[in-house]
Order: sequence, then C-alpha cells, then structure tokens
Amino acid sequence: MKTRLPNWFVFGLITFLGINFACAQNSTLDAAGEKVREYKAHQAFYRGDYFDALSRFKSGFEKYPKDAELAYWVGECYFYLNDFVHAKEYFEKAIAINPSVNTNTHLDLGKCYQNLGELDKAIASLSLFKSKVTSTKTLKESDVDHFIAQCNTAKEMMAQPVDVKIVNLGNLINSKYDDKRPSLTADGKKMIFTSRRPREKDSPIDREGDGKYFEDIYSSTWDSVKKVWGDPELLPGGINTEFHDAACSISPDGKQIFVYKNDPKLAKGGDIWVSKLNSSGKWGTPHSIGAPINTSYWEDGACLSPDGNTLFFISEMDVKGAQGHGDIYYSTRDSKAGAWKDPINMGPEINTPYDEGGVFMAADGKTLFFCSEGHNSMGSYDIFKTVFENGQWSKPINIGYPINTIGAEKSFVLTADGKTAYIASDRAGGFGERDIYQIDLTNYPLMGKSTGKAAMGSPSVNSIVKGSVVSTDGAKGMGVLINFFNQAGEKVAETHSSQEDGGAFFITLPAGKIYLLVIEEDGYDVFKENFFMPASGDASIYTMIKDIILYKK
Repeated sequence: MKTRLPNWFVFGLITFLGINFACAQNSTLDAAGEKVREYKAHQAFYRGDYFDALSRFKSGFEKYPKDAELAYWVGECYFYLNDFVHAKEYFEKAIAINPSVNTNTHLDLGKCYQNLGELDKAIASLSLFKSKVTSTKTLKESDVDHFIAQCNTAKEMMAQPVDVKIVNLGNLINSKYDDKRPSLTADGKKMIFTSRRPREKDSPIDREGDGKYFEDIYSSTWDSVKKVWGDPELLPGGINTEFHDAACSISPDGKQIFVYKNDPKLAKGGDIWVSKLNSSGKWGTPHSIGAPINTSYWEDGACLSPDGNTLFFISEMDVKGAQGHGDIYYSTRDSKAGAWKDPINMGPEINTPYDEGGVFMAADGKTLFFCSEGHNSMGSYDIFKTVFENGQWSKPINIGYPINTIGAEKSFVLTADGKTAYIASDRAGGFGERDIYQIDLTNYPLMGKSTGKAAMGSPSVNSIVKGSVVSTDGAKGMGVLINFFNQAGEKVAETHSSQEDGGAFFITLPAGKIYLLVIEEDGYDVFKENFFMPASGDASIYTMIKDIILYKK
C-alpha cells in the first residue's frame, strides 16, 4: 500500500528544493559576473585606463576581502596613478592574505616605500623580490638593482645636505594642479611656466588622456621693488591652444619661446615648435621647428645656449648612438644659412639607458644642467650638471639634497648671476602635484666644475650685450655673424643677428673683461670695436646696448 505524504510536507520540500536550486543558479551567475568584471578590469588596466580598472578591482575586493590577487591589482592601479600611500596599503593587504600572491608585489611595494621615503623598508622589500626571482632576464627587466642603488644614494645624500635655502613660490604661482617647467629670460625679469590649472573661461579637458585640464603656458614678471613674482597671466596671442601647450624654454633675449606640442593632427607623438613675440607684445602662432630637430619620434625640452648658436633638446629617436629612452641631443646653427645642423647625441657620458630631460645651459655658456633617472639619482629624476672644457663634457655631478629629493625634480633654471635657481618638484608639502620652488644658492655656488665651498672663490658674474646691426642702404636689419675676442686675440664667443627681427642680437658674456667685437660681412667694411664689460652693482644683470651700422665698400 502506498503512503500519501502530507500536503504541508510536499509543499515544504518543493519550496526547499526551489530555494536551493535558485541559490545554486545565483551562485553560478555571481561567479560568472565576477569573472566578467575581472576580465573587464584587466582590459581597462592594460589599455591604461587605471581609474576604470581601479573601480572594478576595488569593487571585487570589497565583495571578496580575502582574495589576495584582487588586493594586489587594486594596489597596482593605485601605483600607476602615483598614489603610493594607497598602493602600499593594498600591497601590504595582499601579502598579509597570501605572502606568495605575486612576486611583483614585493617589487612594487618596495618602490612605494622608496617614493614615500621609507628607504630601509624599500631596500628590504626590493631585496626580498630579488631573492625570489631566479630568472636573470626578469631581474634585468625589473631594474631592482637600480632602485636599491637609488635608495642607498638617497640615504647618503640626505645625511650630508648642501647649504641652500628652498622656498615654495606660494599659491600665487603654484596651484593645486600640475605647475612645472619654469624658464627665465637672461635679465631675470620674466618667468614663464606651464600649468594644468583651468583657465578663467571654458577649460578643455584631455578626455582621451588622463581626464585633467590641458597644459597652458603662463608668465610672471619680477617686481624689483617688492622682490616677488607678480600675478601669473595666460600668455597672450596664439601660443596657447585647446590641446597640450607646454613651455620648453624662453630664449635669453625673451623674444621666442620653444613649445612642446602634442596636437593629434599637427604634432603626433610630440614635437618642438617655436613662437615669436611680435611688436604688439603678443605671442605669434607657433610653427614647427621642423627637420632635422623634429622627427617621427618624440621630441621635447628645447633650450638655447646663451649665444643662440646651440640648441639642446630631448629625443627618443632610434639612431646610432642612442643610449636608451629620452636622450639629450644638441644641434649647432649654420653660420651662413642660419639653419640647424643634424643633431648629435651627447653620448654615454651624459645619456643613460634611462630617461634624461630638463636641459638648461647656464649663462657662462659651458655649464649644462639636466635631469635624469640614471647616474646616481636619489630616486625618480634628479638634477645633474656637466661642464664643457677642453673639448669634452665632464662626468655629471648630482647637485645634492635637498635640491634633489626622492621625488621627481624634472626641470631647473639658474639666474645669470648664479645665485638663485628655480625647480619644479613633486616633493611633499606642495600645493598639489608639481610645484615651482626657489633656491637661494648664496652659500652653494653651482657654476663651473666645482660646487659649494670649492667654487666660492670664483663666482661667475655675467652681463648682457644686445642691440642691432643695420646697413647704410636703407638701414635694413642684417643677419650677420658677430665675433667676440679676448685681449689675447682668442675667439671666446659668437652670435648671430636676426634679419627677421631688424638685425637684433643678444649675448651674455663674463663681466669685468675687455672684448673686441668684430663683424666681417662680404661687401661691407670690417667693423671692429673694443669695449669693457662692466658688472652690475646690485642683484640685477648689467645690460649694454650696441646699435651697429655697417658701411658698404
């Protein structure tokens, strides 16, 4: 005889089985959803959209707080967004959950410690990574020895700080946005810099890049009475556009600005452009400096020597002699045609397998400052100097802490008297991302081969000679070669006058000396003039005006 089950039991069983089937189905769907989320997170990460990847990885980790792999990827996203505080937090969580979660965790955690100034922890974490890796290729690609060396260099330099005073230029010049690339005219009266702050009106945003405002170029004028920099202004004229416009440098005479442009239509990959100051005081629409400076590769950081005859710049061009990523190149001006000659790589003494940048030639015409991730850097980019003597560049010198820090010091400029410098740095304590800082070098001279006390006895004092060269036939401006000789008859400098600019010329020369100025131009009488170059009696730079007339034979 069959036994009939009670209705309440049958209903309960059906309900129980239905719930469990639904739970199993939902569990499968949840697992599939997480796989899709994780797949999309990895896709976003590898295409460089770290904000999207972070949101997806973090959402997954909040749901599965014991998943070490998710914690690691949250840390990676923060790491690539340069948020080392949160990256460190999640790397440490990943290791606490599973010490073997990912070998690279110890490498990137070590870099976080390094960027946060926890140098002993950095060395320990980086060394642990090194001990766990057996592949020589992996070790080489990781650069772990380079990072450990940077930490040790930082410890050594921080134990022996140089005698300088550094101040943030304040919230008039700096903002909560990225402020960088300071550059000065030779007379020290005008500063230009690049900022990613919003304009007064509609400010375009780099939606295809990092989602921040595009770069623009600003200027500030020195107030000689108050001894401060004035309110920054967006440069007038056609120099700033809706895309990235970054100042490489302003020429010593203040009449042209070299601009880095990464316009998707006109300057793909990044090129150097030039804007000139017109008679109305506005900056003209920039034009490409063209070949042979610009190539199909990335170029940036153009800077003129004081005499205007040499252009230094950074390029990633893949040519014979290239050392690594961004290398420093120089090009000299053809004395007749006025065009730039084929660039020359500065070689392995200056360039490294790492990035170089931030080039600046001091007023003495032989001391070159640049930034580098290589050499004996304290971490990221440091400022180095090299001096051209006896036909070669000296071994680069790290100019010391606290000018350099464990952060990124990516640009440097020095006043003509060598007593004040300006840098852009992302060191702790700023207003936002990078800020511009002023450095008092009174007790730490940097010009020439020596630094600090070794250079105290021979401070470099420079003055300016500027004017124009015109001819007697209609007083037309002339483009000619102007030579300067010392009392021994040795040529010490040369510059070119600009026919386009009414024959104007500009050069800085060491003060306190007698010079012979000579112009030899076909069809004209030779022009010669002896003069004494005085020095200024105050903090400004002395300027001598010479308007020269050439007579036809």
